[in-house]
Amino acid sequence: MASDVPPPDSMAVADRRSCWVCFATEDDDPYCKWVQPCRCKGTTKWVHTACLQRWFDEKQHGNPTVQVYCPQCNTEYMIRYPAFGYVLVLIDKGWKFVDKVCPMLTGSFVVGSLYWTAVTFGAVSVMQVMGHKRGLEIMEQADPLFLLVGLPTIPFALLLSEMIQWEDRVLATWRKQSQKWWIIRKLFGAITDEYRSHAVFREPTEPNNGPMNVQRTTRVLCSALMMPTFATACGNYLFGRINSPVKRTLFGGCVFLLLRGLLKMYYKQQQYVRLASREIANYYEDEEAPTFPL
Repeated sequence: MASDVPPPDSMAVADRRSCWVCFATEDDDPYCKWVQPCRCKGTTKWVHTACLQRWFDEKQHGNPTVQVYCPQCNTEYMIRYPAFGYVLVLIDKGWKFVDKVCPMLTGSFVVGSLYWTAVTFGAVSVMQVMGHKRGLEIMEQADPLFLLVGLPTIPFALLLSEMIQWEDRVLATWRKQSQKWWIIRKLFGAITDEYRSHAVFREPTEPNNGPMNVQRTTRVLCSALMMPTFATACGNYLFGRINSPVKRTLFGGCVFLLLRGLLKMYYKQQQYVRLASREIANYYEDEEAPTFPL
């Protein structure tokens, strides 16, 4: 009658420890420390402690709070650390408190820096418009609370006004009404009736500005911050007979915005006409193919 007990050699093979990380057995290094950290059975339940520690470092990437699981049975490894002393507990809590406070302090420093930069720019704008001496007198006589609230609104108001694209609305309205004014069509550019009645005429897809990228953002920012300088220069040059510096600056700013808007509208209209008049050339294999201007 055969016995159900496996032979001694089979029991020795089943109980032999083999590290699933480095694949070494206990015969290779009998002095290594072993651990059984999960629900795995058989030879895969054993692993060298040093090998498992290195594997932990690879999984956690220097963050000891990351949970690590067995790749075979998906058991979460239980990690125990030596207990902290009272001094280390206080230091650890202090560092955690610092980590929570530092983002708020950094945000406060950034907001404060932007605020005082806006205040400084507002004060410089007032002195630029009113004159250095008169501007200082006005700010010295004004309520400090009014200055702290009013001066920062100057750059923000300039930025908001710069982001209003009024030229696009005016250009769209002008395109609808341009057929009635042939002189403006001649000067400003328009699609001729002959080409408009052509069978292949289409409304061109104009290139849009898209989202606020780095170039567009910097252009808007610089244009807004330079607006007081442009308005003051235009006002002093065109309206020098007006005694009030505020009126001169306002009139100069309106003229500057109008001229810049007309230039933008003219450029966009020329692009529109150019795209609408686009033609696709025939293909030529010889070297004497006709060339077309870009």
